[in-house]
Amino acid sequence: MAKEQRQIMLVMGLDRAFIGLTREWSGHVRAVYDYDKAVKHYMRSQKLTEEEAIEHMEFNVVGAYVGEATPLWVNRMRIDMIEEAMNDG
Repeated sequence: MAKEQRQIMLVMGLDRAFIGLTREWSGHVRAVYDYDKAVKHYMRSQKLTEEEAIEHMEFNVVGAYVGEATPLWVNRMRIDMIEEAMNDG
């Protein structure tokens, strides 16, 4: 039986925001990126304000589902910030 070929979707230009890979219970492997580093990248590279860069991220990057290999986006925080973050969302 041939082993299924899996692909990892990487986002061009965001190498510095790349954190690593996640392995899901289903066997899927996805790329993981630091959301804030990606926003900073778009602010620098496209000369966007922070608000414009966040809008770009939400609409064009985070909101773009491209199948099971769609990358994941992480907002890094300390563990004591979880409750506040949950109340904001």
